[in-house]
Amino acid sequence: MKTVETKNAPAAIGPYSQAKIVGNYVFCSGQIPVNPETAKIEGKTISEQTHQSCKNVAALLKAAGTSIEKVFKTTCFLANIADFAEFNAVYEQYFTSKPARSCVAVKDIPKGALVEIEVIAEI
Repeated sequence: MKTVETKNAPAAIGPYSQAKIVGNYVFCSGQIPVNPETAKIEGKTISEQTHQSCKNVAALLKAAGTSIEKVFKTTCFLANIADFAEFNAVYEQYFTSKPARSCVAVKDIPKGALVEIEVIAEI
């Protein structure tokens, strides 16, 4: 097992790793829309925040030696299920291979974010 660390994605804000490689797979922790350069939430709308979360996922995958095209499972958390259509419009721009997905609304996301995305990908 190998730990993935990159400054191109937000640092962990708790006792966990950004991602772990096990065999030929990378398991990425959930990515909220924190800009890694400022350590602050990027964007106010679900669309803006989804773009940043996807960019963070892509940066983690790159650090692990793979790419967003190799993602086969995503789990997505929304602070408000009414944002689902707008979230989907951005999500589909990044996850063009249409991985398996779960998407649920939750009560709260860390730092008051509107979205969090975690992925599993093949290396």
